[in-house]
Amino acid sequence: MLFHGPLNIHNDHSDSMGARDSGWIQLFSENNQEAYDNLLMAHRIAEHPDVLLPLMVCQDGFITSHSIENIELLEDDKVKSFVGTYKPEHYLLNDKEPMAIGPLDLQSYLFEHKKQQAQAMCNAKKVILEVAKDFEKLTGRKYGFFEKYKLDDSEIAIVCMNSTAGTAKYTADNLRKKGVKAGVLKIRSFRPFAAEEVANSLKHLKAIAVLDKADSLNSAGGALYEDVVSAMFTSNIHVPTVNYVYGIGGRDTTEMDIAKVFEDLQEIVKTSNIGNPYRYLGLRG
Repeated sequence: MLFHGPLNIHNDHSDSMGARDSGWIQLFSENNQEAYDNLLMAHRIAEHPDVLLPLMVCQDGFITSHSIENIELLEDDKVKSFVGTYKPEHYLLNDKEPMAIGPLDLQSYLFEHKKQQAQAMCNAKKVILEVAKDFEKLTGRKYGFFEKYKLDDSEIAIVCMNSTAGTAKYTADNLRKKGVKAGVLKIRSFRPFAAEEVANSLKHLKAIAVLDKADSLNSAGGALYEDVVSAMFTSNIHVPTVNYVYGIGGRDTTEMDIAKVFEDLQEIVKTSNIGNPYRYLGLRG
């Protein structure tokens, strides 16, 4: 596998975006509580017989992993009961079903196997919601494909993932005090991507900004932006939408940065002029 340099160990989403089409489920976590909760649900989702896909729980390194915050932990027995015991139907050391396992898959079957992976990712949507419902019964904490924060009556909104959602919510609250109808859509399930559901949640808005903490280097916007605008186009929903690449290499993204994005959206609503939809946030020079 080839990675482009230079090397940086601080947080952005380049690593997870590099694996976005590998067939792994990806759940994103705004804070440590969500990272913990997603990890407990991950086993049930990945091991479901209709899914059987690897799953990565993503959180912002250093920003949340090296911070201190209180979280609610479950007792070990409750965790074990919720996660359950994995009982695979097929496994290498089953002497009643001898098999050989290797990494090579040629023309005769690879296409069909890729289709099976794609179907499993579709199946994961239903399973993610089923597991989340059981988790809510256990803990009272509710999860879906995404979180809508003051979105239903918003005129402008930011779509983002992970810890930036906290800053975006804070900024939206401050703007609300000034009469600006601002909201946030925080994506939790990036793979599978709930395209129809995301589009329906955004269809009433007057302008949208999608924040990508990784650059696709394709001259056509970041990965989350591409998924959002594709979802809206497929659903025949047309809302002015711009993209901001931000936070590369762990650069801080402040309330002032997010406020600038909301200001840009207000200007788009006022003038009906998007300008260049591919933008950078917090870039020096």
